[in-house]
Amino acid sequence: MSELITADLVDLDLSADTKEAAARSLAERMVEAGRVTDLDGFLADVAAREEQMPTGLDGGIGIPHCRSAHVTEPTLAFGRSAARIDFGAADGPADLIFLIAAPAGADSDHLTILSSLARQLMNADFTAALRSADQPERVAALIRGEETAAAEPAASEPAAAEPAPAEPAASDSAAASAASQTVSEPVAPFRIVAVTSCPTGIAHTYMAAESLENAAREAGVELVVETQGSAGFDKLPAATIAAADAVVFAHDVEVREKARFAGKPTVDVGVKAAINRPAELIAEARGKAARGEIAAPADGAAEGSAPMDADGAAGDGFGTRLRKWLMTGVSYMVPFVAAGGLLIALAFAIGGYEIASAKSVADHFVWTETSSWAALLFQIGSAAFTFLVPVLAGYIAYGMADRPGLVPGFVGGYIATTIKAGFLGGLVAGLIAGAVVMAIQRFKVPASLRGIMPVVVIPLVSSAIVGVLMFVVIGKPIASAQSAMTDWLNGLSGANAIGLGVLLGLMMCFDLGGPVNKVAYAFATGGIAVSDPSTGSLKIMAAVMAAGMVPPLAMALATTVRGRLFTKTERENGKAAWVLGASFISEGAIPFAAADPLRVIPSSMVGGAVTGALSMAFDCTLRAPHGGIFVVPLIGQPFLYLLAIVAGTVVSTGLVVFLKGLRKTAEPEATGQAGGGAAAGGTTEDESKVAVAV
Repeated sequence: MSELITADLVDLDLSADTKEAAARSLAERMVEAGRVTDLDGFLADVAAREEQMPTGLDGGIGIPHCRSAHVTEPTLAFGRSAARIDFGAADGPADLIFLIAAPAGADSDHLTILSSLARQLMNADFTAALRSADQPERVAALIRGEETAAAEPAASEPAAAEPAPAEPAASDSAAASAASQTVSEPVAPFRIVAVTSCPTGIAHTYMAAESLENAAREAGVELVVETQGSAGFDKLPAATIAAADAVVFAHDVEVREKARFAGKPTVDVGVKAAINRPAELIAEARGKAARGEIAAPADGAAEGSAPMDADGAAGDGFGTRLRKWLMTGVSYMVPFVAAGGLLIALAFAIGGYEIASAKSVADHFVWTETSSWAALLFQIGSAAFTFLVPVLAGYIAYGMADRPGLVPGFVGGYIATTIKAGFLGGLVAGLIAGAVVMAIQRFKVPASLRGIMPVVVIPLVSSAIVGVLMFVVIGKPIASAQSAMTDWLNGLSGANAIGLGVLLGLMMCFDLGGPVNKVAYAFATGGIAVSDPSTGSLKIMAAVMAAGMVPPLAMALATTVRGRLFTKTERENGKAAWVLGASFISEGAIPFAAADPLRVIPSSMVGGAVTGALSMAFDCTLRAPHGGIFVVPLIGQPFLYLLAIVAGTVVSTGLVVFLKGLRKTAEPEATGQAGGGAAAGGTTEDESKVAVAV
């Protein structure tokens, strides 16, 4: 294994004045050493990592780093800057700069060396030695661990003799006896388990661990850290976790197997908080344990911490958090809708609508009969559909209260199904379940009961409360409201039906797969997720899918008929948008909306409203929740349905072409580059990435 750093990779007089220039200067040394194959490609990876989170640390340290396909072996270059360079640290610019390069497939031995270096950066003697060293060879040796940072005592200087312990006075014998009794009964130390992890898993992960361990020693706390880095991680023993009094999560990525730590007072923060203020985190953990707070997120928790869709970030209003909770439930429900709905649609296509009344295939199935296969598909799809409301409710509660919310959420959702409270009942059950669990978690409980709270007490109490409320208090009124809404939908005709189609079309095209789009889609799929959906529900499903197809189809048509109004990248995206639109994937229009939202989104909404209105006016129906043009055989009035989609697509295309044509300066077609920015319809590099992702 090659040395991580050599003298050639050390610059004690780094002249750069920006972090970009510093990274380039040190990277050039790596190129000369044969450690980096593509300078610009590697620097692009470094810059991308820097955009995720600044790499400056308190104490005058900068650690730009990344994993890159352009690196041949793990390498470190070091620069010392007299002018100091800003890497985004809270206490100011850095004079010690470490550029860390790891290959995409680095082996664990190399990564272990890098993690050891990261821990060393928390050692004041180590950084002081780097500042005072005057030879590149000594710096390289220090970093490799071949020289110690602190000077050893000279051999000619004998160590001072320790004074002999004084004999205790006779008058102190009673006090000594009492002290010996006290010592013989030591007080158990406060125990913390911690997990640290960062996006790259090379530096911050291990620096945070070292920082927490140092602070714990100073505070007299027993702390064990699980570092979830690039080299993998060794799970803490279950007994160690069970014996802990509190947990600290310092992470910027999902904590792996987080459920192991459920039921304990928890501090949840970003990884840099553990590096910069570890003593505060330990004090906060002790405070939460003393108050009996269980699994409460810390004020400084990084947005997107696991579970990534749980609760809201600090400062979010109730409306924002409510939207996140509902979207959590919907996002988990949609796969059941797609699987079950398409299986049912396929069954209808093979065996006709009468297949819904076929006998159970468990009792009667003939391998050679088409009708038996159709019945089998229908009954599998129907089984998937029975989970829709319980999954919706369960994961709404999960979004509110994490894992403890799942049991009462699923129970409440199932009860909503049995009392025919439907989709609306599932929403209410999920919200109630989450609220009940959150309320229970606020109670202070003895330490001896904390371990059984998430697996026994919370599921038992919350399920009982939710069950009582759903069965005998609010379930029947909700069921009545659901029945009234179904009757209203069945009675829609004329202007009322068209108005609903307009509203649904606007919602489907407003944010192209975002929360508003998903609300309309969930409303439609909830209506058909029953054994015998009403005609009104089938009309709503048809209108929703038709409107959702319009935005990508319109953008595809616009790039075809007036390509000069679009960039080269957008014209390429337009080719894919034909297929995405035909498949009912509204997200196919996102690259266009990201580049020019003020023209694309209103145009899409107008076209979607036209399509939704026409679909309702033509009395089109749809039994499948997805599929686009590929489920046309299952559509009532299929030719009129396609006409509605074509009409909306043409309207959206005409409007977006007209609005783009009003620009004073159109981008020259010859360049094919995005020069106008978002307002002018240009496509930035980030937007191109979105386009590729879609």
